[in-house]
This record gives sequence, structure tokens and C-alpha cells, in this order.
Amino acid sequence: MVRDAVFTDWAIDPCTANARLREIDRRNRHPSQWNSKCAQKSVIWSRVSTRLLTLCGGIFDWDTALTRLEKLNAEAEDPGLWDDQERAQKLLRDRTRLEKSIEEVRGLEQQLDDAATLIELGEAEDDKDVVAEGEAVIEALQRRAEKLELESLLSGEADANDCYMEINAGAGGTESQDWAEMLVRMYLRWAEAHDYKVEWIEESAGEEAGLKSATFRINGPNAYGWLKTESGVHRLVRISPFDSQSRRHTSFASAWVYPVIDDAIEIEIEDKDLRVDTYRASGAGGQHVNKTDSAVRLTHIATGIVVQCQNDRSQHRNRAQAMAMMRARLYEHEMQKREEDAQAEQDTKTDIGWGHQIRSYVLHPYQMVKDLRTNVESGNAHAVLDGDIDKYLEASLAAQLGSGEGDAESESGDADGS
Repeated sequence: MVRDAVFTDWAIDPCTANARLREIDRRNRHPSQWNSKCAQKSVIWSRVSTRLLTLCGGIFDWDTALTRLEKLNAEAEDPGLWDDQERAQKLLRDRTRLEKSIEEVRGLEQQLDDAATLIELGEAEDDKDVVAEGEAVIEALQRRAEKLELESLLSGEADANDCYMEINAGAGGTESQDWAEMLVRMYLRWAEAHDYKVEWIEESAGEEAGLKSATFRINGPNAYGWLKTESGVHRLVRISPFDSQSRRHTSFASAWVYPVIDDAIEIEIEDKDLRVDTYRASGAGGQHVNKTDSAVRLTHIATGIVVQCQNDRSQHRNRAQAMAMMRARLYEHEMQKREEDAQAEQDTKTDIGWGHQIRSYVLHPYQMVKDLRTNVESGNAHAVLDGDIDKYLEASLAAQLGSGEGDAESESGDADGS
């Protein structure tokens, strides 16, 4: 249940709240995104507790959420639960997501209480530094609440799943292959910063440097939901480190994201629909040199979808992993077909060029990373390439979910100030 007025004096006296916000802005901490509503705790919880709990099947009431958690806990203790494995797995997933949502709300509420207490103590002691610290915590909580509100809308069929990501170099040889490796590093750094685990599936080394292609799996809550909008072509403009005349080059690489699907989802793949190729996996030389054709490449003849795996020395295990990836790809293909986007996405795979760009990374003559769908941009290109891409993910997700262009433009303004 949303409890009122941590900031009791602010809530009673809106003029005091507005005065404090003006004071924060005057000190140039950063432009306040709060306006007068932030003076009341109930506003934050209307953003968090009601929207966050939509993760749990459309629950909009705190008491109802607690009641449902008790019910799920009771059902989980039923000795006959695992007689129906599919139902049991769904019940446990729902319980885990509900528990996480409730813990998020309680955690943010406690932090907000602590910040309010800190401000009160600072005001009592006339300590501006302590008051400023409390206000900084509140502003951080607001940003966190907004992110959780957006995350709560990840309600797609596969949004909560792990995902596979493929990076492919475009035309341009070494330049594009080096760019593909930079993109891989960017996503790996992002995953690391969010405590996601990465499992390497396959890579094809470039001729002189970089990667022709790479496939890896990102494991963590809502991995697919966050990254699904990253599919498309990424463009890099820079002074080439491979050009002896130091000329400016434009390179392209594509990203392709698709979900890891649950075993309960049936995808029928007949042997006659697949072409299976085996080849010798690349790797270290010496005693570790691959002497057998352990790498596996599967091609789905009807759709042209290709997956490959070489991360194990066993051909059987590589084939099993490749089959799992193929099932996931076919599932994603069908989802996109329902949304009438299958052809556009397939073009992204086959035509890595100017017409399918989603983001531009300019390192010369100035630094700028701009998302061409949402207009979110940042002048700190190196931070973006180091994995700081949350504002791009949030803006594109908000746009996809129909939050409106205003949100995207607001994100763009934040990016400019970063």
C-alpha cells in the first residue's frame, strides 16, 4: 500500500517543495526532472508500485500483490505440483517475478525514507552538504523509478528470456571487421555492467583484424526485452587506423538479437528441412589444434536462416547447441512474421548498408553517437563504446511501446547534458 508523505513538510506546503526544487536547479546540480509532484512520496509510488507490478500479470494493487504472492507460495508447496511440469515452471516463474517486484518496491521505499530522514537531519543542523546528499539520492531514485516503470512494460511473450546476439561485419574488409569487434566489446561491457552472464557461441576471425562474425548468449532477467531493439545496422565514421594516409572511413556492422526460447514451446524441425555442415573449428595451435570437424553449421532451407556453433570440442554438443539456436531463430522469425516485420528484418541481415541504419557512431571530425530512430544522442562516444548504452535502449523501447516522441526527445536532452 502506498503510504503518504515521507516529506511531510513538503507535502503539506507545496510552496516549500517548489522552492527547494528551484534551489537545486540554481546550484546547477542538473536540471530537475521532478517539478512540484516530486514533493510527494505518493507520486513516486504511483510510478513504481503500480507500474512495476504489471510485471506480475496486471496487478495494480499492493494488497492484491501480497495476497497473490501468498497464494503462489501455497501452490508451490503442493506435493502434486510437478505432476504438470509446464504448469509448475510457469508458477515458479510468476512467483519469482512477483517476489522481485515487491522487493524492488520495498527497497526503493526504504531508500526514500532514509533520504527524507537525511534531509530532515541536515535541515535541523543547518548542514547544506547533508541536505544536498539527500536530494541527490532522491533524484537518483526518481531516475530508477522511471527505469523500473519502463521495465515493467516488458510484457512481450519472450521479453523476460535470455537472448542470443549475432554481430556481422558489413562490406569493407578489415575496417568493418574491426568495427564488428568493437560492437561485440560494447555489448559485452554493457552485459558485464548489468551483471548478466555471457556465453560465447561462435566467432569467425577477420582476415587481418577484428571479426567477420560472432554469436554469444546473454543470460539474465529481461535480457531479450532490453536488447531486442538493437537489431539493425550500426554505422561508424572515424580516421582509419589501417589507412597509412589517415583518411576518414565509414564502416558498417549489423546486430541481430533473438530470444532463447523455453523448451515448452514446440518448434518442429524436420531433418529434410536442414542442411548440416561440419568444419574444423578455429582456435589455438600447438597441442590445442582442432584435428576433427567439431564445428557445426545448420541452414534452414526454407527460410535461409543459418546458425553455427564451435565452442565445444564435441561435435554432438555443438550440434545440440546449434539446434537450440535454430529453434530460437525460427521462433523469432515467426513472431516477426506475425508483426509483418519479417522481410524488413531479413533485409537487415542480408544488406548491411546505408538503408537500414539504426545508430551512427561518429569519432571524427567530432564525437557523436546518435540513434536515428529516437534522435537520442551523446557527445561522449567513448563512453557509449564502453557499454554506456542504457539511454538508447530505454528511448527505443519507450518508442516501441508507444510512449510517444516526447519521451524520446526528453532522453535526447538528457544525453546532451551527459
